[in-house]
Amino acid sequence: MEEVIKLNAVDQYNKMFGLETLHPLVSVVDLSEATGYPRHFTLNYGVYALFLKNTKCGDIRYGKQFYDYQEGTVTSFAPGQVTEVNMLEGMQPSASGLLFHPDLIKGTSLGQGIKQYSFFSYSSTEALHLSEDEKEIFLDCLKKIKMEIQRPIDKHSKGLIARNIELLLDYCMRFYERQFITRSAANKDILMKFEALIDDYFQSDKPQTEGLPSVKYFADKVFLSSN
Repeated sequence: MEEVIKLNAVDQYNKMFGLETLHPLVSVVDLSEATGYPRHFTLNYGVYALFLKNTKCGDIRYGKQFYDYQEGTVTSFAPGQVTEVNMLEGMQPSASGLLFHPDLIKGTSLGQGIKQYSFFSYSSTEALHLSEDEKEIFLDCLKKIKMEIQRPIDKHSKGLIARNIELLLDYCMRFYERQFITRSAANKDILMKFEALIDDYFQSDKPQTEGLPSVKYFADKVFLSSN
């Protein structure tokens, strides 16, 4: 049975991929700069993490399900969650992301409100799909966090880093809500088309000549799979 790696520090993650650690509690990572590429591993997260995936380079099992992600999507993980990663052979990971330890946000407004960010929940296995403008905002937030952790640590560091992380998470919540509204509108449109098709079918002579319609009949009409 494969060993589960307990990821209790951002430095552990950086060492897995051959990346530099600039701060003991937070790290902005660019996996295109990685010098190590583990192909198969299981992590038990002890830190928070978000990654903007530039390519789909493998499968991620998140809890009991596979994570729904593609190119240009954000995946997120929280302490206590277990993920199994299988990298595709010959694929180099390409992602930008953030890892931060819970100790970093203790005593901050982010620490008090971290539970409101529902995308950290196991129940949310749908990745966040970003538009080009949203990607720029995400990466700009990472850039600001990285600029701060590159500075010598002083009494302002913790608060500034936490506030910049909070800004990033607030943007992600906005993006998730936009995605939910967009998909809800699309689903409502499909439902209206489906209902119109049913009405048309039963108001025609098709029930007498062809019998009851199949699921596939309507799925084909609205360009969906019948599965």
